[in-house]
Amino acid sequence: MYRTSITAAFKNLALGIAGLSLVSFSPASAQQSQVPSQSLPSENVSLRKEVQHAVSKGVAWLRSHQDPKGFWSTPDHPAITALALVALVEEPGVQDRPLDSEAVKKGYAYLLSCAKPDGGIYVKDLLNYNTAVSMMALLAANRPEDKPLLLKARQFLIGLQADFNERGKVDNPFDGGIGYGSKEKHSDMANTLQALEALYYSRHLAADENLADRRDLNWPAVIHFIQSCQNLPTHNSERWASGDPQNKGGFIYYPGHSMAGETNLPGGRVALRSYGSISYAGLLSYIYAHLQREDPRVQAVVDWLRGNFTLEENPGLGAQGLFYYYYTLTKALTIYGADYVETTDGRKIKWREDVAVKLINLQDKDGFWVNANGRWWEKDPVLVTAYMAITLEIMQRRL
Repeated sequence: MYRTSITAAFKNLALGIAGLSLVSFSPASAQQSQVPSQSLPSENVSLRKEVQHAVSKGVAWLRSHQDPKGFWSTPDHPAITALALVALVEEPGVQDRPLDSEAVKKGYAYLLSCAKPDGGIYVKDLLNYNTAVSMMALLAANRPEDKPLLLKARQFLIGLQADFNERGKVDNPFDGGIGYGSKEKHSDMANTLQALEALYYSRHLAADENLADRRDLNWPAVIHFIQSCQNLPTHNSERWASGDPQNKGGFIYYPGHSMAGETNLPGGRVALRSYGSISYAGLLSYIYAHLQREDPRVQAVVDWLRGNFTLEENPGLGAQGLFYYYYTLTKALTIYGADYVETTDGRKIKWREDVAVKLINLQDKDGFWVNANGRWWEKDPVLVTAYMAITLEIMQRRL
């Protein structure tokens, strides 16, 4: 009933999209020869061992920086502890998953202490973010005794779905999405992605139709919100949505607001700039919402990502959120099933190798990663090290 691991689940989902994992991330993917992911050889044993070494160093650093009370970094945000726990539990090359280690037991005990009667897993704010990320850690633990808590958490997240203006009617660009659930009342792409991911990977727990008070998301409304954040005028009627070559198909943070700011188009029109990390979040969200790769909305974001593929920056934001960018990029390309990225300038990139080398070179000699730019908490080495350990764990199985 339970998945064996979260990182293995990414591989399983990649195989499930359109039946097979495709070789390349390109607009012609659906028409190209389809090769089952299992048939692709693992060509780089040396790099795979280097990745495993980098993960082991990162995980060891995390173990040494756990608070005696069981949490990592701060007791106010269980999501950071949850990310660290996923990194520890999913470490490759470990014969037995370390659920019985003292660090892991104390970490999960802390997470359980944050569970609320309403089903959320939080301390005082960022209700959706903390609950959704904590759910992923609980799923990684694969403990049957956590099922009641996970089911309550699912219902809590579902209850956060936005419905403005007339109830039950999709009549607002923010309808269908999910926000922080505390200070900010409106929906945004990052929080919507976190909720969709946790609901997707826990959906097997809610398969019993006889569960009392079982609710589900309004999925048409979910898709409405996602496309309301995409620069694609054919599917987004918001006046800011632009079809100009620089932005078409990419995503912004929420309707009417981009973390990458604005750009002036010929003729005096102002567009909101698409940017990298949130565009990968948009692709992931469409996949979790069960859109197929042939859908024009999916094809449009794939085209934007191909045209803006780089590991030197978070496109549109530079160093801001750079490690979250690597994290979402790896999840999205894995789930999409891409072994190569075919860029619009004709390059064919074995992205896993390039990302792995980049992250190995960015790792501090003591084992942690950190961003000199502090936007979105990335000066916290615990958060960034957990991101990067999980990122490498996802890739390691396919190098």
